[in-house]
Amino acid sequence: MREISILSFLTIFLFFTHHGIAAENQRIIPLGGNSYITSSGSGEITNDGIDMIGAGTVYSTFFRVNKTGNLRLSLTYATKGGDSEIKVSCLDKLFNVVLSKQDTAVFIGEVFCEKEGYLKVDFLGVKKSGDIYATLHSLVVEGDAAENMNFVDDFSFYWGRRGPSVHMTYFIPENHTAEWFYNEITVPEGKDIVGSYFMSNGFGEGYFGIQVNSESERRVLFSVWSPFETDDPNAIPEEHKIKLVKKGKGVQTGEFGNEGSGGQSFMRYNWKAGNTYKFLTHIRPHQNGYSEYTAYFFAPELDQWQLIAQFLRPGTTTYYTRPHSFLENFLTEQGYKGRMAFYNNQWIYTTEGKWIALASGRFTVDETGRKAARMDYKGGVDNAGFFLENGGFLNDYTTPGSLFERTPTGKQPEINWTELE
Repeated sequence: MREISILSFLTIFLFFTHHGIAAENQRIIPLGGNSYITSSGSGEITNDGIDMIGAGTVYSTFFRVNKTGNLRLSLTYATKGGDSEIKVSCLDKLFNVVLSKQDTAVFIGEVFCEKEGYLKVDFLGVKKSGDIYATLHSLVVEGDAAENMNFVDDFSFYWGRRGPSVHMTYFIPENHTAEWFYNEITVPEGKDIVGSYFMSNGFGEGYFGIQVNSESERRVLFSVWSPFETDDPNAIPEEHKIKLVKKGKGVQTGEFGNEGSGGQSFMRYNWKAGNTYKFLTHIRPHQNGYSEYTAYFFAPELDQWQLIAQFLRPGTTTYYTRPHSFLENFLTEQGYKGRMAFYNNQWIYTTEGKWIALASGRFTVDETGRKAARMDYKGGVDNAGFFLENGGFLNDYTTPGSLFERTPTGKQPEINWTELE
């Protein structure tokens, strides 16, 4: 990907030199890592840039400015066949741009940034002589507002386009050992975006939450990592595999890979935005060097706890450690949309048989946020408890590492232990 940026730099350098324009605070934004198809239509975003194909299709590029002032926009591209014509819009200004087959760069126009935050540049095809308007490689910006910017550059385009993952870790009081962890999730209407994983009950060896897998499918997912570190589940030796003990009705089980490997279970369930769902996870040492992991899910529509699965993890002797929640997007094409969830009423049930509320949390982000490739992440507390938010190119963000304290609800979970067993 650096080769693309170097090529774009040389192209723009020659372009500006030829036209006698001084490159002030110049930034080269690779379109392959910062763009999305934001309307229905044909086309493709690749590491090389935007392949503009469909008539009426809008291709959008996002970047963040951290200083007000003027911004001059230029574009590097490649055409096939004859000249093409496109429309480019930014900050309510519209530019008609001809992409000549004789050139590889063109000046678009100038805008003025009145405030800090994310900008969106839209590209729309107007006229083409072949099957494709053009392949757009880089957006080049220069001027006062370009002095300090955030965009995906020397960073994975895949992870950058997915957007930052956000986490809230809850603190277990000293001198207490957690055996159970209870949590609740409410996803606001309109924030249940396809590709979202609203993870409720994270622990040192896995996670448990709800997903939006497609427009027609949603899941409750519970996974436990193998102690054997690999992204290929087929590479795990038999003695290091996660073993299924039992599963609930309608639950499918198997193995997962790519981000660590282990045992996975999921239940297809059409959970609804606006409703509150409850999660209960039990972790305790077993025998022969194993620990036992069990997950239960409570849907208000069904008004009962449902077993998802119970696994045994080898080479492990542990109770519940590192309770946390996270919110992520797992579809790159959905990375420009905003998602959010409220996480509230966290409790642990200790080995001494006592419920203790967890009211303190620390907000963190993944590498995409830590390296400032994307800054659209938030977390904190409000009247609904802790919340996490990412995507959507938010203009304000929460400082990673921030500590928060929620107001305890005093609503201790009502669990019929006999019913669960």
